[in-house]
Amino acid sequence: MTIKPLQDRVVVKMVEAEETTKSGIILSGSAKEKPEVAEVVEVGPGTSDIKMEVKKGDKVLISKYSGTNVKLEGKEYIIVKMEDILATVK
Repeated sequence: MTIKPLQDRVVVKMVEAEETTKSGIILSGSAKEKPEVAEVVEVGPGTSDIKMEVKKGDKVLISKYSGTNVKLEGKEYIIVKMEDILATVK
């Protein structure tokens, strides 16, 4: 089963947060911040007013509490509007 977003929607999957800091400190579950970097899984066609500026496979920053969480075949996805994508990450 696949998800195909409509209009200006984008399906993303959150990128796993690192469990250690650069200096080697291991973070407990409560000390981890919710990651805001996600990978684009699928992109809708856009609308006459909104041009889709991301493509499948892009890494993006999304608004912290945006979108709708969806669980499909054991995997978790978030469906966000194009306006909730803040930037691409390279």
